[in-house]
Order: sequence, then C-alpha cells, then structure tokens
Amino acid sequence: MKKWLAFGTLAMALLASSAAAKDVVVGVSWSNFQEERWKTDEAAIKAELAKTGDKYISADAQSSNEKQISDVESLITKGATVLIILAQDSEAILPAVAKAKAQNIKVIAYDRLIEDPWAFYISFDNKEVGRLQAKMIFNVVKKGNFAFIKGSPTDPNANLLFEGQMEVLASAMKSGAIKNVGEQYTEGWKPETAQRNMEQILTANNNKITAVVASNDGTAGGAVAALAAVGLAGKVPVSGQDADKAALNRIAKGQQTGTVWKDSRTLGMEAAKIAVQLGNGLMVDKIPGSKVFNGGPKKVAVTGMLLKPVVITKKNLDVILKANWATKAEVCAGVSGTKVPAACK
Repeated sequence: MKKWLAFGTLAMALLASSAAAKDVVVGVSWSNFQEERWKTDEAAIKAELAKTGDKYISADAQSSNEKQISDVESLITKGATVLIILAQDSEAILPAVAKAKAQNIKVIAYDRLIEDPWAFYISFDNKEVGRLQAKMIFNVVKKGNFAFIKGSPTDPNANLLFEGQMEVLASAMKSGAIKNVGEQYTEGWKPETAQRNMEQILTANNNKITAVVASNDGTAGGAVAALAAVGLAGKVPVSGQDADKAALNRIAKGQQTGTVWKDSRTLGMEAAKIAVQLGNGLMVDKIPGSKVFNGGPKKVAVTGMLLKPVVITKKNLDVILKANWATKAEVCAGVSGTKVPAACK
C-alpha cells in the first residue's frame, strides 16, 4: 500500500510539473527583414528553439514604426509569451514594450537598445565596434579629409558606434591631421540614402576625400557606389560592419577596407536561449552572464549581454570561410589581378 501511495504521489507531482511547463512561444518583431543580415539571425533563433521544442512566430515591420507597434500587438494576440524586438525606432517602440509589460510578457531588445528596464538588451559591444572601424581606417591612413557615414538617427547603436570612432580619432582630429569634412546620419540604414549622403560630401569637397568611416556594410556599399561614380572606389579606405556577403566580396576586390564581423548566429542562439529562460519565469537580472548597461542616450540602466566582435580584412578572410559564414565562391566572385587575397587563391 505504501508503495502504491508513493507511486501515486510521484505521478501527481509529474503531472503537475508537466502542466506547469508550458511551451514558450517566442514572438520576433523584425524592423526590416529585407536586409540580408536578419535571415542569418532568424535561422539561428529557429534552430535553438527547435532544440528545446519551443515555438517561433514572427512579423516584419518593413521599416515602419506604426506597423512594428501593430506587429507586437499581433504577436501578443497570437500567444507570444516572450518577445524579441529588433526596434525600428528605439523611442517609438516604448508603448509596445509597456503593453507587453502590462501583460507580464518579457521582452528582449535584440541588437538595438531599447531604454526600458523591462527589456533585456543583447547585442555586440557597439562602442567597441566603432573603435574597431576607426582603427581599421587609421591603420591605413593617418591624415586627410575623413567622411563619416553614420547609422540611422533612430537607432542608439548609431551614436554608440560614432562615439567609439571618435575615441580612436580624437587625438588626430585635435591635432588637425584628420579633418571631419562630412558627417551624415543614414535614415533607416538604407544604402541608397548612404550613397546620396556620400555623393553630397564628395561634391562639397571637390571629391577630395581621404577615407570613409561607414558604420555598417549597407552604408559602406552606398559609399563605395558613390566613390565608384567618381573613380575613387578602391582608392579611398572604407570601413563597415556585419560581414555581409556583398561586403566580403568588396573586401576581396579591394573596394572596402574591412568589416567588423558580429557572428549573428551566436547572437541569435543566445537570444533564443535567453527567451526560453525568460519564458520559463526567470527575471532579466538573473540571466547568467548578464550585466547592467547604461550607455544609451538617456543613460537608462538596463540588464543585458554584450558579445565580442571580430575585424575582417583582406588578410584574414579565411576566418569567414573556415566558420562557414560565407563560401569561397561568394567571397571571391570576380576577384582577379595581382593583389588577390590568400583566401581566394
């Protein structure tokens, strides 16, 4: 009888545990899924959730603040128990975060800071990315007319990147060795906007540009297109970020100096792991490896995790190939001449 009672108690405990352990439904709101980068992130998130048997749902805001707020509401209606938000506008998204908080739905600010303590921030160290961008250019040219093609004005990362760039170049700028002859935000991080901005800077300076510090590979692509139109592509150093395949190809061809690789597979995987932990009741300040971050424009203290980026130039393109981030065919397409990088030989 005692054995049967013990068995019955155990069975009831298991049933109770099973009932309590509901599947986590992760709702992801993408700002603009048309960018190549986010497809890699999504695949990593999905793969990690598949391991735990949890559910993935998503929506694409298509660069619209209004649609993103509507998307978040829709994801909640569809049963999201945790939200991962890649904010189109860090300010405009705040009411949606407040709505999630009111329903006790945890939020992860993905790659872009949302200054609300309810949102767990996961990204790479963006100020360090800015430093690395400036260093890769300063290693090539230490004086002259520098143009700065910044990120979107609605993305706090844009300012963090620029702050990092200025930390590295401040001394040379103060001495007059480097002159800031053009500095433009790029609305929505759009390459075509970056191209127009670069064209304007070139015109204002009679094409006398020594280097371009571009804040990501999309803006770098726009800058290179503008430089190409006046015969300067490959002659003017250009930085980048994200290790987009098109950018890696430009690096192999000598049109872009380098990129800062943030392995978004790692970012997506970590975000998914954290989403499951939050979905199972863990509070943001209890996430293993988390720290307090207050480097945003408003200096709001949020809990988060910053991953380390890697610089990629012609010299170490093989790192990308060995990591299966891109194929040799993608990186080396159309590469020829006497300065073929080792990775393309």
